[in-house]
Amino acid sequence: MRASPDRRSDDLSEALLALASLPDDSAALPGHLSTIVRLSASVVGPVDYASVTVSDGRGDRTPASSSSVAEAVDAAQYSDEAGPCLLALRSGETVGVPDVVGAVVWPGFRDVAWRYGIRASLSIPLFAGSGVPVAGLNLYAREAAGMRLLIRRVQACYETSSTSARPLMDAGSEQLLAGLAGALQARDLVQRALGVLIERDNVPAGTAYRRLVEEAGSGGSLTGAATAILRQYAH
Repeated sequence: MRASPDRRSDDLSEALLALASLPDDSAALPGHLSTIVRLSASVVGPVDYASVTVSDGRGDRTPASSSSVAEAVDAAQYSDEAGPCLLALRSGETVGVPDVVGAVVWPGFRDVAWRYGIRASLSIPLFAGSGVPVAGLNLYAREAAGMRLLIRRVQACYETSSTSARPLMDAGSEQLLAGLAGALQARDLVQRALGVLIERDNVPAGTAYRRLVEEAGSGGSLTGAATAILRQYAH
C-alpha cells in the first residue's frame, strides 16, 4: 500500500514514496526529509552518517542530520560553494564519491571528510511532486567497499536500459533502492498527468501543476490525483 503524504513511516522506501507525492511547498516536507535522514543512517548498511541539503532564501543549509560529523562535512561544501551535495541538488543527478582521497575537485570537502574518517559518500537528489529536486540526501561512510556497491546500485536505478545483474545488498539498502525506484515511477506518473492538463486545458506547465495540487486537495497525494486524471483521459 502506498504511504499517504502525512504518514511517518519506519520503512525507508515508503518514506521516499510519500515525499514524491507531496506538493513542493507542503508543510509536511521538512518532517519527511528528517524521517528519510534518520532511516538512512539507521538502516542502510554501508552508511554511517546522513544529512539533507536544501537551498532556499537562507542559502545552502542542512535542516536535518544524523550527526555533527555530517553537518561538518556539509558545511565545508557550503563554505566552498562546491561539493557532491550541492552538485546533486543543483544538477538533479546522483553524485557518488567512491574514494574521498580522489575528490581533488572539492578540496574542502575532501580534507574535512578525511579528517572525520569519511572514506566514501553518495549524494542523491530528492524531489517532491513537481519533479524538481527539493533537497539532496547525503550519505557518508567510514568504509568504502560497501558504499561503492551502493553507488553502483543507486545509479542503476536511473538507468532504465540497464539489464546487468544487480547483487543484493542489506535490507536497509534495498529499502532505499526500492524507494528511489518507486519515486522515479511516481515522478513519471505526475509528469504524464501534467502533460494531459497542459494539452487539455491549453495552459503552461506551472498552471497545470497548480491545478494538480488543487485536485489533490489539502493533505492529498499528487500521485493519487495524477492517477485519477490519467484514468479520466483514458476514457
